[in-house]
Amino acid sequence: MLKNRGKKRAYQHNIRLATLLSFVAGIVNISGLLSLNILTTNLTGHFAFLSEAFVNNNYKTAFISVFYVLCFLAGSFISNLTIELVSRKKPSLAYAVPINIEILIIAGVALFINPKELQHPEYIAAILLFAMGLQNSLVTKVSQSVVRTTHLTGLFTDLGIELSQLFFYKEKRELQQLKRGVYLKLSIILFFFAGGIVGGLLYKEIALKTLLVACCFLLLALVYDSILLRYYTIKHKVTTHKH
Repeated sequence: MLKNRGKKRAYQHNIRLATLLSFVAGIVNISGLLSLNILTTNLTGHFAFLSEAFVNNNYKTAFISVFYVLCFLAGSFISNLTIELVSRKKPSLAYAVPINIEILIIAGVALFINPKELQHPEYIAAILLFAMGLQNSLVTKVSQSVVRTTHLTGLFTDLGIELSQLFFYKEKRELQQLKRGVYLKLSIILFFFAGGIVGGLLYKEIALKTLLVACCFLLLALVYDSILLRYYTIKHKVTTHKH
């Protein structure tokens, strides 16, 4: 799911990655919104607030919006920088490092932050945006820009294009490829929505501890990849020994 790249990466790898991490993004999105009343997975809304703040000469709000954007950008930058550095020495661990950083950040917010006692919720929102920048950069990199999991505007645009193309592409191979693209995008949208619903229901019971559920799914991705890597390593050794 994370370790396969290039020609080794199959459609199923992208589906698993997309559904799991979009579910995580949905949980983080609703948890941030309910606890902080701030969007914590994408930047589109923050640019609208930034424009409004400038028009109304509210420079403090404008500065905060810029701060959010820079935190998401920093997360994306750190994610890719880490992947590139680690991949030179231990390629099998390259994509695990950003995920582990994301887990630590989200778990830290879940365990040590009480929304009712917060005096500056914008700092926590910035931390979650940084974590989502990490995740989105990781997913974009590993899937070769096929999957993005933290915002839906581009997905709905691509989905609309591909649905319209179904009326014009008639060859079996082209149709199959289009249908795969449609299914992938629908999976991301539905699992993001499902993460939001599950996260919203859990938030009523356990507040920001809901983010620990997101951490569990991220850990599941790491464990799954680790088990799969061991399986293929053992299989390769057995096959080599036979020959």
